[in-house]
Amino acid sequence: MQDFAGKVAFITGGGSGVGLGQAKVFARAGARVVIADISADHLDHALNYFRHIGTPVHGIHLDVTDRAAFERAAQETERLVGPVQLLFNTAGVSMFGPLEKSTYEDYDWMMGVNFGGVVNGIQTFVPRMIERGQGGYIVNTASMSGLIASGPAGIYCASKFAVVGLSQALRQSLDRYDIGVSVLCPGNVNTNIAECTRNRPPHLANTGYHIDADVVDAFRTIYSAGMDPVHLAEHLIEAMRRNQLYVIPYAEFSGPMQERLNLALKVIPDPKDDPGMAGREAAMTKRRAERAAESQKKAN
Repeated sequence: MQDFAGKVAFITGGGSGVGLGQAKVFARAGARVVIADISADHLDHALNYFRHIGTPVHGIHLDVTDRAAFERAAQETERLVGPVQLLFNTAGVSMFGPLEKSTYEDYDWMMGVNFGGVVNGIQTFVPRMIERGQGGYIVNTASMSGLIASGPAGIYCASKFAVVGLSQALRQSLDRYDIGVSVLCPGNVNTNIAECTRNRPPHLANTGYHIDADVVDAFRTIYSAGMDPVHLAEHLIEAMRRNQLYVIPYAEFSGPMQERLNLALKVIPDPKDDPGMAGREAAMTKRRAERAAESQKKAN
């Protein structure tokens, strides 16, 4: 996708951080932007910014784990702004601690927002894009923690690995509808994600992690050295113009990624040592051909 002017962009988590950076960059590119956020304060602050610079942006209060609210947000967007062509599933939360002390609620909260929120965005908007038949683009925000895992971020990593896998599969599935898919994998970004626990719902408050003001301050210091969200979004818009699957504008991860790939590659057998490979490949090739023929028959 080369031209974003006039296209409707729906951005979850758009009131601050990575989502607000995306809103600024795509509004500047001429998109008609809708920002959705669970925080009324963040939403008001973002909308005031856009009013100050004279850029019309619509705001919607949205908890991305609420499927009915997502449907209402889609209807409001279509009624007031227009059909969504650019979907940014950006909202996310994080919380670090000993994985072995995690509670069910720790899992439910992070998986529900980070993965479930992406699923809800896809389920709400993709059928609409397909029905209109005019193509579109989806960006799912994962993380480098969706490619390289660490113990203290275990649940967060699991949620972001899921986003990466879903995005890869979605790209294959939606290509025939002229709907592009990218997965954004940021490293450190200068955001307020360290304070996201204030939006954790009461029924999921039980946690196995010790979080106090000192811990939050430490994370705030780390994140303050991260990439500016607008700079990150500028990388993203160029990646979308090139139709990239992965968006990873962080040079410091080259070594760790290579190390991870090498760990997997060195345990994969050499083809000459795997006599069953030919049969498995033939079966998969046959099935792919059958599926292609079935799809062609349906298209006709």
